[in-house]
Amino acid sequence: MSRIVWRNVGWLGFFGLILWAWWVMYSMSTGMGLDLIGRPDAMAQRMAAMDPRMDMYMPMAEFGPLFSMWAIMMAAMMLPTLVPTLSSYEDLITSATGSRAGWFGVLAGYAFIWVAFAAVIAAVQLALLFGGVIDMLGIAKSPWVSGILLIIVGGFQFTRAKEVCHGVCHSPMMYFIGNWRTGFAGGLRMGLGLGAFCVGCCWGFMVLGFVGGVMSLLWMGLATLFMVLEKLPQIGHVITKPMGVVLILGGIAVCAAPIVMGG
Repeated sequence: MSRIVWRNVGWLGFFGLILWAWWVMYSMSTGMGLDLIGRPDAMAQRMAAMDPRMDMYMPMAEFGPLFSMWAIMMAAMMLPTLVPTLSSYEDLITSATGSRAGWFGVLAGYAFIWVAFAAVIAAVQLALLFGGVIDMLGIAKSPWVSGILLIIVGGFQFTRAKEVCHGVCHSPMMYFIGNWRTGFAGGLRMGLGLGAFCVGCCWGFMVLGFVGGVMSLLWMGLATLFMVLEKLPQIGHVITKPMGVVLILGGIAVCAAPIVMGG
């Protein structure tokens, strides 16, 4: 196959995987009787009221199905943020010693790290569920938990760790230049490194699923949009800290709400 054909196959497969992941998440959400914000829709509520024993809209409470859900969710949310990185590697195919095999290697390494993260956060969700912190829809039961999570993630936007990890995600070409390896194995190694920095940059927005609900398509869409914008060279550094301010203020408001209403 020619170089152009491999290029088209690679990019079409990449975007096809993203569309498939979003379709699966949408099908799972609607199949469990949830609306776009991850809450039971009117039909599910009526059926549950008719038979309180029915748990038709409960998310998975076993590691295997839950891990699969998170892995697909990672594909839906994080692969779109990889476009600038893969585009940067694409430039190195024509201007340096990059190869299509290396391109696939970068994608594979990046995906492996996020799948590993999916296993970790699935285990965390089960621990929170059985600990009584979140409900079966993955939503924090206490506004204090939601507020504190918002404040923690917002505060992380101002840390040195966020700055370093975001710097790599924001300027993938510099990472490639400093860590260049050829072939599929080299691309895989660089993809693993990029994935690790990306997890370090974006873990907080995954954790916020426990605020909005891990099956909330609205949360998934907004988080994905922000993470894509955060990695764009033109505006990435401009929006990071303002988002931190928004999250912190939101956390304070959520924590204050029970006090104000109680008063």
